[in-house]
Amino acid sequence: MNTRMIARSLRPIARTATPVVRMGSVRAMSGSHAHENESFESFSTRYEQFFGQVQDLFELQRGLNNCFAYDLVPSPGVIEAALRAARRVNDYSTAVRIFEGIREKVENKTQYEAYLNELKGIREELGISTKEELYSS
Repeated sequence: MNTRMIARSLRPIARTATPVVRMGSVRAMSGSHAHENESFESFSTRYEQFFGQVQDLFELQRGLNNCFAYDLVPSPGVIEAALRAARRVNDYSTAVRIFEGIREKVENKTQYEAYLNELKGIREELGISTKEELYSS
């Protein structure tokens, strides 16, 4: 008898719980990306402007992830803007990690040294050390 009562009490719930399926339009994505044919100069300008406007750590790290995801090494101007943004949001560790990202992106140690020499002035101005300088033995 209990099972009949439970079954009767659940019938109204089962009737009202039927899912409603709405057919909407599906947007198909093409194979091309918005920045697929972007020149290096426009890439650099875009990221210099982006990092110049960053106001929080999330945006900075999102921008760095996007910037370093491309198959190129960002220009010193982009790196300088990113370093200034890291100091603006008061995140020293991200500033140090930017140099780690450069070290991973370049093809050899000579290119990394060239970036360090190019960015020496901004590093001194902002008081940023590299990981190698922090953990030298």
